[in-house]
Amino acid sequence: MRITRAAVVGAASLTAILLLAGCGSGGGASASFEKKVSGTLNAWAFDSADDVGKARLDYANEQLESAGAKVELDATTFDAQKFATRTASGKVPDVVQMSSQSVTTYAAQGLIMPLSKCYDLYGVDPSEYFYKQVAADVSWDDDVWGVPQFYQPPAILVDRTVADAAGVSLDDLDVSKGDDFIAAVAKLTQKQGDDPTVIGFDPQGVDKAGLWMLGFGGRLVDDDGKPALDDAKNVEAVEFLQKVYDAQGGYAKVKSLIDSFDLFGDGNQFVKHQVGAEVFDQWYVNVLSGYRDQISLAAVPFRDQQGEPFAVASGQAFVIPAKAKNPSAACKWVLDVTSAKSWDAAAAARQKTLDGKPGAINTGLFTGVKSVDEAIREKYVGQSGDEAFEQVISTYYDVAAKGRSFGSSPAGERIQSELKSAVTSALTGEKSPKQALADAQKAALSAYNRVAG
Repeated sequence: MRITRAAVVGAASLTAILLLAGCGSGGGASASFEKKVSGTLNAWAFDSADDVGKARLDYANEQLESAGAKVELDATTFDAQKFATRTASGKVPDVVQMSSQSVTTYAAQGLIMPLSKCYDLYGVDPSEYFYKQVAADVSWDDDVWGVPQFYQPPAILVDRTVADAAGVSLDDLDVSKGDDFIAAVAKLTQKQGDDPTVIGFDPQGVDKAGLWMLGFGGRLVDDDGKPALDDAKNVEAVEFLQKVYDAQGGYAKVKSLIDSFDLFGDGNQFVKHQVGAEVFDQWYVNVLSGYRDQISLAAVPFRDQQGEPFAVASGQAFVIPAKAKNPSAACKWVLDVTSAKSWDAAAAARQKTLDGKPGAINTGLFTGVKSVDEAIREKYVGQSGDEAFEQVISTYYDVAAKGRSFGSSPAGERIQSELKSAVTSALTGEKSPKQALADAQKAALSAYNRVAG
């Protein structure tokens, strides 16, 4: 039900944006950024800030205040419909945080500003500063429209206790090995009757559908940002996901057990040995580090069909609305909050938090900036003495450099919602993978044509 609701919300949000901006308006308002700042900066959607977020906010706010401006922060979660409403009223904030995959949708409608001049003012080359795949997610029409933050590379986390008992090695968990991989998944699965009691492999088939498609040589958009959901390689990826779920009892039964996992609790699936392996972004290693004495963990890279380690870009970005009243302060603030000094302050805060937790492991920060990631790793990610976790941490650092962008598109939000709906309908058996993706392509292309003109 959540997928269907997300698709409806995405469609409604896109419709609202079209009504605001007019079809095919394209291109955001150009701003004149200056280093001299004053007044108040209104920022929205930097929500749920933890020790890392608070340290970064403190640093960026101090820099802005020392330059002559102050910050007012609305920490509620970004909402596309709310953003559309605010835009229509003219009461927009100066900075908004949103998913990187949404940035181009708003750029194409002229609702946010291009930021090349902002970057130039402070001597930052986004194509060099950020991972290239991270910068690509917020680039479109020969400009950059957002300032990205975080990049969570996925890999496969393995419960060694379950794997060893099933006689499955880490080498067996190579998704490029096709039927041999499926056989390993079946060996890892435990059932009571027809119902799985231990999931052999959780591919996160709906939420990570884009990862699987790119790994199979497919694509979500073409070079111009036009939807390409019906690509033949995408169909192959979904057909493979069907085999993965079928080897464990079918999508519905697998999902039912996964939905019961105590993901963040003391009875999580690795503590209770309810899963053999699953695809997860790096952030989940932080959760599991608190249970290292109760679990036996390992990691292997997700591999493309050529057997090469593979990841995809993901994360959030800051944008400056076209009607922002204080773009100069916004420009300075977004670059300060994503600067190396800001991230170092965040890493120091995280280490201080961990110092208060005996036995805790620093798993690093994945910021979206390779040089910053490496500096934090060298300074704060020491040898914990836990070889298993050291192997897991190293795996994520290794795959981070192997990432690709999903590609940016004026219909980015709609593409994501249609993709999830299509894969869900295929995995539940409502439609064949080919038909589901063809239908998704039709809907996404219609949205693209309305936005791009």
